[in-house]
Amino acid sequence: MPIPTDTSLTESGLALTGEAAPDRILLIACGALAREILDLVAVNAWDHVSVTCLPAILHNHPDRITGAVQAAVDKHRDSYAAVYVVYADCGTGGLLERACAEMGVEMVAGPHCYSFFEGNAAFAEKAEEEFTAFYLTDFLVRQFDAFVWRPLGLDRHPDLRDTYFSHYEKLVYQAQTEDPTLTELARGHAARLGLAFERRFTGYGDLARSLEVWAGRDR
Repeated sequence: MPIPTDTSLTESGLALTGEAAPDRILLIACGALAREILDLVAVNAWDHVSVTCLPAILHNHPDRITGAVQAAVDKHRDSYAAVYVVYADCGTGGLLERACAEMGVEMVAGPHCYSFFEGNAAFAEKAEEEFTAFYLTDFLVRQFDAFVWRPLGLDRHPDLRDTYFSHYEKLVYQAQTEDPTLTELARGHAARLGLAFERRFTGYGDLARSLEVWAGRDR
C-alpha cells in the first residue's frame, strides 16, 4: 500500500489497513512509526496483520495519548483476534501502561521510541552518560520543523535556542535506515541547535522483536 506523507502521518495518522476479521490481529500505533511497521509487515509477509496509526503530533501533547489509544482499542477490539498497542510510555507517566493493563492489551516495552529503537537494555546502559543528548529518529529528522522548531517557537524567536538547549551537548541521530540524505539533514539540525552530532544506526531494535512475537503468536 502507498505510505502516506509524513505530514499526513503527523496530523492524521494512518487509516486502517486490511479488512477486519476474527482471524487477524491489529496494531494500533503512533504515526511516527508507520513506515517502520508497514515495512516489517511487508518484509515478513504478515498478511494476517492490520495496522492503524494515531496522529504522530500527539507526542507534543502526551496527556492526550492515553485517551486516544483507549478509544481506538474500544473501537476495534471486537473485530480482531487480538489488538496490540505500538507505543512506549511516551511521556504519559505510566498512564498508558496502566490503561493497557486494564484493557488487557499488550504494548511495546520502554519509556519512549528512542529506547526501544536502540534496544531498551542498551539504551538504559547509556542513560547515565547520555542525559545531555537530544535524540532524533528517521521520522523526526524528516519532521524536525513540525515537532521541534515550530512548537518551540524557534522559527519566530531563534534566540530562544540557547535557553532551550543550554543543557544539551549533542544530537544523536538514531538511524533506522541507511540514508545519506537523512544523515546530512540530521547533521544540519544539530548545527541549527548548536549541538555536536552523532549518527548511530539502530535499525528497528526492540520494535521488530515485539512485532515478531505478536505476529508469530497469532498465526
